[in-house]
Amino acid sequence: DAIDSKVENSHGKFVFIDTAGIRKSGKIEDNIERYSVLRAQLAVERADVCVIMIDATEGVTAQDERVAGIAHENGKPSIIVINKWDLVEKDGKTLDNMRKDVQSALSYMTYAPVLFISAKTGQRVDRIFELVNYVNDQAQMRISTGMLNDVLNDAITRVQPPSDKGKRLKIYYMTQTGIKAPTFVLFVNNAELFHFSYQRYIENKLREVFGFEGTPIKLVIREKDDASPAD
Repeated sequence: DAIDSKVENSHGKFVFIDTAGIRKSGKIEDNIERYSVLRAQLAVERADVCVIMIDATEGVTAQDERVAGIAHENGKPSIIVINKWDLVEKDGKTLDNMRKDVQSALSYMTYAPVLFISAKTGQRVDRIFELVNYVNDQAQMRISTGMLNDVLNDAITRVQPPSDKGKRLKIYYMTQTGIKAPTFVLFVNNAELFHFSYQRYIENKLREVFGFEGTPIKLVIREKDDASPAD
């Protein structure tokens, strides 16, 4: 079962939902495995921010990937915490290599800040609270339609939208419709022309200008024959 723990400190009041572990396949019965995944799913749905805990001595495991995937799919702001950093033998490249390995394994979550801690020694543990507050704020950020379309127009000028068989994608305008996760609707002439790679380009531009660190971004594509920017 998930266990709730209340914590109050200089950073604020928090409730930590410590999820039941998801075991490696083959160690327990399949029905218990499915139940623990369900409990993790429910815990993520209750959470405002997800802290993805990675054991530095093991690296990213299959169950780590599963929990991170649940957080991402639910649009939850997240931070990745590498624990037991005190047990790792280090040279000048160890930290960067570990960060690259984590971001490669969790490639869909490159927006999440990565923190290296030791629960045993207390190294950088306090930083968790700062990051939780920070990514929670980032996920609640609202951007005006005017500012969004300034960024959109600049992005389109720099890299032309894709075309197919002589027909080019037109993006009329963009507006924000939600937070946690920040959600943006883009009105276009043809949704099929709005390829994933160009959606990623627009998302990267939004992050470059506004931040949105630690939170997924949702883009909703809507077709409209003739559109003009909203008031």
